[in-house]
Amino acid sequence: MTTTLHLPGPRPALSARRRWTVLAVCCLSMFLVGLDTTIVNVGLPEIGRALGIGTQSLEWTVDAYTVVLAGLLISSGALADRFGRRRVFQAGLAVFGAASLACAVAPSVGELIAARAVQGIGASMLSPVALAIVVNAMPDPRERARAIGVWASVFGLSMAVGPVVGGALVAGLGWRSLFWINAPVIAAALVLTAVFVPESRAERPRRLDLPGQALLTVVIGAAVGVLIEGPRIGWTSPLALGAYALVAVTAAAFVRVESRRREPLMDLGLYRRPAFTGAVLGAVVVFVALNTTLLLTTLYLQDGRGWTPLAAGLATLPMAVGATLCAPWSGRLVGRVGPRTPLLLAGGFMAAGGLCLAGLDQDTSVLLLLTAYALIGIGFGFANAPITNTAVSGLPPARAGVAGAITSTARQFGAAVGIAVAGGLVAGAAPAGLAHASRPGWLLVALCGLLLFPVALASRPRPPRVPGGTAEKPVRAMAGVR
Repeated sequence: MTTTLHLPGPRPALSARRRWTVLAVCCLSMFLVGLDTTIVNVGLPEIGRALGIGTQSLEWTVDAYTVVLAGLLISSGALADRFGRRRVFQAGLAVFGAASLACAVAPSVGELIAARAVQGIGASMLSPVALAIVVNAMPDPRERARAIGVWASVFGLSMAVGPVVGGALVAGLGWRSLFWINAPVIAAALVLTAVFVPESRAERPRRLDLPGQALLTVVIGAAVGVLIEGPRIGWTSPLALGAYALVAVTAAAFVRVESRRREPLMDLGLYRRPAFTGAVLGAVVVFVALNTTLLLTTLYLQDGRGWTPLAAGLATLPMAVGATLCAPWSGRLVGRVGPRTPLLLAGGFMAAGGLCLAGLDQDTSVLLLLTAYALIGIGFGFANAPITNTAVSGLPPARAGVAGAITSTARQFGAAVGIAVAGGLVAGAAPAGLAHASRPGWLLVALCGLLLFPVALASRPRPPRVPGGTAEKPVRAMAGVR
């Protein structure tokens, strides 16, 4: 989402067919970004065997993408507002496609991790910018709401089906096909963008906040890095203690810098709203739970029980079905009764799924595994729409974009933390010990579900007020976007 989401000014109206074609093109890019967040998980054991690497390097293979994506989302939106959304969107497609090809031919883990980081740069220019293009193309609020609902469903679908698609690709064509598959889709998206997507810019683009961007990147990278490397270097080693200090000092510097800038990268004033703070927390914990689930499932089923990548991917199908069916239902519930009920449902289902596997062992029944995955998928499906609704509801349009971008960053940060924590729990575990080593991870998934309950209680935002005491016209609720 962009950092400034102004309602479109007067311009030639696009035909209905053209508007929905624009949405389809943007959803295609969204599907790729979400898919690449999870599709690689199921191929990790095969990548590890092919390149001769361990758990820490495998974690970096996933988190190099999500860390860079999380760090650059807001600035990429600002760049698009200033230089043109279609132009930045096309640049993002080109970078993402080139990096995917580099991943596919990477001869070693170092090159693979570097290419994944470049993929994250390209993805940061797709997710927020594409949403701004959709909003600009659809000035009618009702039509825009329907379009964003479709957007939310595509996002949930892409995240959930990643392991299934990845398992099929690895089984049939090997792990490099996880990245080759992006090439034809990117080529089609570039052509469709050039033909159908109109250029647009923000009327008042925000200035780039380079100091804030640098500090945010260091905070996210150092925090995730110490979680990944902690089991190897020791949690109390001098190197780890130095990393903790770096995170603390950089975070404090970030708050100080952002509080003094006229146009900060991150509007810290939004955190004065309990509903917004709760939404950011909710975004983090939902994606910690999802990515912990995906990594633990992949390693347990393939390394612990000897399943093929395809079988492991198919085992997550109940999760994909639950997320896909419940995402639009959640959006309708938000529209009818507000965000509290779907958030409570999300927390309950997610906690139940985690608790089902808290006693996981080598011979846990397949039925219990599938039930747990279905419950977690249902919880994930219910969560996204109310989280974004809570973040942006009650805000004027000029601030809604910032709120959406922050929650998008929180989601990717949660994804990176989930991978790092899950990998740390099972690092060094023998195949026969993976089930026992992963038990704290399933308790973490349950805890993440329970943390959505206080988020639900804080999910009724107050209308914003402008200096004079009058309420400013808020943005209407939007479905769960990335």
